[in-house]
Amino acid sequence: MKKAILVVTFIFIGLFIVACGSSDEKSQPTHADKAEENKQDQRKEEQKPQKEDNQTEKSVVNEAPNPTYKVSDNATIVPIDENTNEKVVLLTIDDIPDKHALDMAKTLKELEANAIFFVNGHFLETEEQKDMLKQIHEMGFVIGNHTYSHPKLPDLTEQEQTEEIVRVNDQIEEVIGERPKFFRAPHGMNSDHSRQVAKEQGMVVMNWTYGYDYFAPYQDAAKLKKAMVSGEGPEAGVDYSLLKPGANLLMHDREWTNEALADIVKGLRDKGYEMVDPKQIQTLSKQ
Repeated sequence: MKKAILVVTFIFIGLFIVACGSSDEKSQPTHADKAEENKQDQRKEEQKPQKEDNQTEKSVVNEAPNPTYKVSDNATIVPIDENTNEKVVLLTIDDIPDKHALDMAKTLKELEANAIFFVNGHFLETEEQKDMLKQIHEMGFVIGNHTYSHPKLPDLTEQEQTEEIVRVNDQIEEVIGERPKFFRAPHGMNSDHSRQVAKEQGMVVMNWTYGYDYFAPYQDAAKLKKAMVSGEGPEAGVDYSLLKPGANLLMHDREWTNEALADIVKGLRDKGYEMVDPKQIQTLSKQ
């Protein structure tokens, strides 16, 4: 009897040990299970940076403003969307950086007025001139190309025209780290070739609608202010107003223009005109 009881007891103990061993085996992951878990973890890690990259790319795209204006064939600045303010003027300063461009930039900055500063390459040879341009750019102003030596482009050979334009782009890029997006021909005189070069260089060709500071009678701050704000220049043969929505105003790096600049901006604003931000103008890369 005792033997029978002992046998039964050993049988139960044996079964219990086998059951526990089986349970432990099931609870322990196999090599296959571990491999699968490692693959899943690896896939999760691979997906994580991809998501972050996409978010970064998206934020960069969103930082670039959509253009709200474009340059028309007659050089005026016109809204792209009908809901955009059309009563604007564009301020442009040519022949920089000579003697007064930096002061003009500071005046505009104080007035929170934007402008395009067009560079002549022969004014960008010294370290002082390069520093002036760099400061103007760092203030947030757009820099344009106005050729190297300010020639009448149609009088030059095609090779000379190319050199006049591309050389300045190279100079500007060396100083501010980017190439211009706007080109203005000296005297407003383009050729088919200069237009083609500007296009190949990724620049919008831009003329102007009026400006008076290069006429002798208006080389006086008070008279220039009146002419620019009214749009009339009777002593330059313009006895009617050229001031209209989208006017593209030409000024230069000159002493009298520097003196009149603040009053010009204030006078135009008193007439209800806003100074358009050149960064909101459509460029070739956005077309």
